[in-house]
Amino acid sequence: MSESIKNLTARDFDDFISEGNVVIDFWAAWCGPCRMQGQILDQGADDFAAAGIKVGKVNIDQENALASRYGVSSIPTLLIFKDGEQIKTLVGIQQADSLKKQFA
Repeated sequence: MSESIKNLTARDFDDFISEGNVVIDFWAAWCGPCRMQGQILDQGADDFAAAGIKVGKVNIDQENALASRYGVSSIPTLLIFKDGEQIKTLVGIQQADSLKKQFA
């Protein structure tokens, strides 16, 4: 995983999303589409960073309370935040370009 993508827990989640443009990937190790989404995020990590977009990942098996808090029932689910406010929920595999366009 790219160094610019942060694995998040309930302890650091709120602080991570509090400022700026943020993409959060809810995933699980046993989920094939989640692994594909992870590769897309890894490959686009430098572009996200250059665009001022932070990327975080939440493993739903380890952080079930966070998944419940945001109503995540299918994975991969990507939540889009702007300055701490959730502005969009995307379910299923998303390409890097479409994620960057969420902040345009």
